[in-house]
Amino acid sequence: MTPAGAAVTWPRAVIHLDLDAFYASVEQLRRPELRGCPVIVGGGAGEEHRRGVVSAASYEARRFGVRSAMPMITALRLCPQAVVLPVDFTAYREKSAAVFAIARAYTPAVEPLSLDEAYLEVTGSVRRFGPPDRIAAEIRDRILAECGLHASFGVATGKTVAKIASEVRKPRGFVVVTPGEEAAFLAPLPLRDLPGLGPASERELAGLGVTTLGELAALPVDVLRRRLGEAAARSLHQRCRGLDPSPVSVPGRPRSVSREETFAADVTSRPALEARIRELGADVARRLRAGGWTTRTVTLKLRNADFTTLTRQQGMATPIDADRPIAAAALALFDGAWSGQPVRLLGVGASSLEDAGQLELLDGGLERESRLDRVLDSLHERFGDTAIRRGAAASSLRDLDFRHDDLRRLGGDPAPGGEPPSERTGR
Repeated sequence: MTPAGAAVTWPRAVIHLDLDAFYASVEQLRRPELRGCPVIVGGGAGEEHRRGVVSAASYEARRFGVRSAMPMITALRLCPQAVVLPVDFTAYREKSAAVFAIARAYTPAVEPLSLDEAYLEVTGSVRRFGPPDRIAAEIRDRILAECGLHASFGVATGKTVAKIASEVRKPRGFVVVTPGEEAAFLAPLPLRDLPGLGPASERELAGLGVTTLGELAALPVDVLRRRLGEAAARSLHQRCRGLDPSPVSVPGRPRSVSREETFAADVTSRPALEARIRELGADVARRLRAGGWTTRTVTLKLRNADFTTLTRQQGMATPIDADRPIAAAALALFDGAWSGQPVRLLGVGASSLEDAGQLELLDGGLERESRLDRVLDSLHERFGDTAIRRGAAASSLRDLDFRHDDLRRLGGDPAPGGEPPSERTGR
C-alpha cells in the first residue's frame, strides 16, 4: 500500500465518471417537491406506463428493489407509492452536455459511454491541474455546484479498474486506486463486477470453484483458454489483475453544427428576422461550447417564399465559440443575402470545427466574450434561460457592439456582391 502522504507517480491516469440515478435525479432537480421521494422514470403516458419498463429509478425507489429494465408493473408492486414520470431525453441530453463540458475543461480526452457515464484520460492534465484524484474532486464539486447533480468517481491507471472503482461505493462514491494497488483492490470482488464477464463465463468459472477476481487471477491462462477460448481467456487474465492498456477513445467531432427554423408563415420584418438569427446563432454557439469545439466558418441559410435557397459563408481567422461574434457574422451575411422577399426558412451553422482546448484568441475582448458566455451557460442551466440576459438581446445589430471592425479582425467582411461560396435553387 502507498504510505500516507507519500507522493504518487501516475504512469497513466484514467477517471470514470458515473452520474448517480441520472434520469431520476434530473427529474427531482426539475421538480424540487420530489426530492427525497421514490421516483421511477419510464413507461408510457397515462395508464400505459404500467405496460412499459423502468428506464431509471431514484435511490429512494431502489431501496424497495426497483431496478432499471424491470417491468413497470413489477416496480409498482414493489413500490406503489413511487411517482412515475415519462422519459424526457431532451432534458437529459442538455444536462449531460453540461456535465461533459465541465469534464472537457480538464481534458479533451473524454469518451462518453452514455448520457450519464464517461471515461476521462487525465495523464496529460496532471501538470496543469494537479494529481488525478484532485482533478476528479474538482470535477465532482463543479458538477454539483453548476449542474445540481451527484456523481460517483473511480480513479485508476486503466479503464477497467476505474469503472469498477466508481461503482463499489455508489451513490456519491469516490474511490482512488493508486498505481500498484490494482490487483489487491480487485482480488476480493465477485466475478460479476468485472466489465465484460457475462453470466455464461461466470457459470463456467463457478464450475472451477472460482467466485472472486483474485481466484480468477490465480488461474493459469491455459485453464481459462480451455474453458473460455483464446480471446476471452487473454482479456480476462489481464483485466482481473488490473492490467488494461485500452485507450480512452474520443468520438470524432461533427463536421458542422447548425440550427434551422421553418416559419409557420413567411416573415418580411427585418427586425424579426435579425432577432431570430441572433437566437439561432446563440443556440449554435451554446452547442459548440457544450461539445468543447470552436468554429472557423459561419454559414447563413435563407429560403425565400418561392423556395429559392441561398447559403452564404464567412471564414474566421480566429476560432470562436461565443454568441455575439457568431451572431454578428451571420447578420453581416444576412445583410448581403436578403433582397427583402418574404422568408420561409432561416438557418445558422458553424463548420471547420476545432477543439476548444486549441483556442488561441487574438485579443482579450474575444476571450472575455467566450468566458462570459460559459458563465451564462452555467446560470441558464441552473436557473433557466430567462434568469439573466445579455444587453445584446436588444433588437438591432448595433446593440451587439460587434460590427465590421470586429469582423475584419476575425477574418474580414463578407465579400460584397459577386458569387457566394455556395448557392442552390430548389426545394
